[in-house]
Amino acid sequence: MDQDWTKTTSWQFIKHFLRPYRWRATLALLLTVLTAALDLLLPRLIQRIVDQGIAQRDMPSIINTSLLMIGVSVVEALFTIANTLVAVRVAQHFGANMRSALFRKIQGFSFGNLDRWQTGQLLVRLTSDINQMQMILMMFLRIFTRAPLLLVGSIILMAVTNLRLAAVMLVLLPLVAWVIMAFVKVAPKMFEAVQRKLDGLNTVLQENLAGVRVVKAFVRNDHEAKRFHAANLDLTQQFIEVMKLFAVIMPTLLLLVNLAVVATLWLGGWQVELGSMTVGQVVAFANYLLTTTFPLTMLAQMIGQISAAQASLVRIMEVMHDETEIREQPGARALATSDGRVAMENVTFAYNGDEQEAVLRDIHLQAQRGQTIAILGATGSGKSTLVNLIPRFYDPDEGRVTMDGADVRELALDSLRGKVGISLQEPVLFSGTIRDNIRYGRPEAADEEVVAAAQAAQAHDFITSFPEGYDTQLGQRGVNLSGGQKQRLAIARALLVRAPVLILDDSTSSVDIETESRIQEALRQSASDRVTIVIAQRISTVLTADRILVLDQGRIAAEGTHAELLASSPIYREIYDSQLGNGVVNNG
Repeated sequence: MDQDWTKTTSWQFIKHFLRPYRWRATLALLLTVLTAALDLLLPRLIQRIVDQGIAQRDMPSIINTSLLMIGVSVVEALFTIANTLVAVRVAQHFGANMRSALFRKIQGFSFGNLDRWQTGQLLVRLTSDINQMQMILMMFLRIFTRAPLLLVGSIILMAVTNLRLAAVMLVLLPLVAWVIMAFVKVAPKMFEAVQRKLDGLNTVLQENLAGVRVVKAFVRNDHEAKRFHAANLDLTQQFIEVMKLFAVIMPTLLLLVNLAVVATLWLGGWQVELGSMTVGQVVAFANYLLTTTFPLTMLAQMIGQISAAQASLVRIMEVMHDETEIREQPGARALATSDGRVAMENVTFAYNGDEQEAVLRDIHLQAQRGQTIAILGATGSGKSTLVNLIPRFYDPDEGRVTMDGADVRELALDSLRGKVGISLQEPVLFSGTIRDNIRYGRPEAADEEVVAAAQAAQAHDFITSFPEGYDTQLGQRGVNLSGGQKQRLAIARALLVRAPVLILDDSTSSVDIETESRIQEALRQSASDRVTIVIAQRISTVLTADRILVLDQGRIAAEGTHAELLASSPIYREIYDSQLGNGVVNNG
């Protein structure tokens, strides 16, 4: 079972994913320390060349010290390369594992959880926000650790070189600290706003790409272009505001450092004239002061990156802290076998938990093996919601749903859902072959079983009409198939599971009447092995059902066979007359 992250703090979350790579991370930090130490050694060697070599015209000293500087530079370069390679591996594995945990968390969401999240929001968290976390870790192992080491080391060595001249830093550091603190106050909120704007842009983009055919059909290209332009402009303007901060802070820091260099050269030159400093010491001091430019610049960038990563971490934890509504109870048992008996007892359900807005009210249902139960009703009457309670996509607010007499809340989710084959209202197919899509619920199914399921769903003929047959590659969401073909593949996928409960949620709405009749006949031939629950808008789909439930505003308004309902239910008779009363079938 996946780890429960709902009570985990942000720091515990990060530590969990760093723990497997702690030794590599330690090695990266050690290499960073060694690199910084070698960097700080170079100004000392320059001082030696100036004071001992140039001033005293000692050529061997110049040559030896120059060779030593080359050696130090080569070793520093090797350490830097090794540090980068180790840091990249740690950061990439850290991000990959975090992304997998976030994906598994989303996969574990119930339908209720997913109702609250937009696809674009989850995509940004899985991509951009995780990338921010990878980047901040890699920079910490490479640059962010090195920058403060160089800053502190430079200040110490400046004090060692000349304590009076080091007093320049007493003026510089408070100014730098003031600039950085001003940046820290506003940066995090601005980076969080950037990510929110990115959410909005991705949502518009995802909706447009998913519904591009609707856009074209209703000639709404200009409208969608305006929506995208507005979201894109919002993101652009917000990012420009962030960049304005960087445009101010970086030159300001460089200006302060350059003023300090000028002051150092002026005061240092004065002390050389007095004989209290050597030229080499002034050069070394100036180099150490310039060395502080890098960590100060990195410190400014670090604050921006940390602010962005902090905003991303908050957004990631919003998902990780979202408690899954549908959870297995401790000790939930598995159903080894099942005869598919399904019952609902006094079931009431509302999507927001508000009884005043209940979608289903006081639902009672009994379904035995071998029975076909049909559910009929107007759009919004609660048909799909009702069947979604059986595999526990949602839990009822009142009453209970049972399978084989056991409350579904007491059953292991995998076991329960493994006993239900379902074809959802909107057929969802995946990129891959037709064969793989049909056996999605039973990857181990033999080719003969795949063909048998396709034949029962009346999909075999159109599949074999393709040059590659069952090995035909489907585009994203089955884009290269018609609506009726998608529905038949979805029915075949549900049939192949061979579950004791089969749910067909308006699965033949895009199929012609003749094909639907053949599908119904194939289902009747194997109906004795299972409970079949059929949701339909077309009354022709439910005529031969053993029992028909008529839903009206979330309640069972009538129940019985076709003949019984035709005689006793005005709602059913009205539906029948509107579709079949004049001998004309409404194809929906």
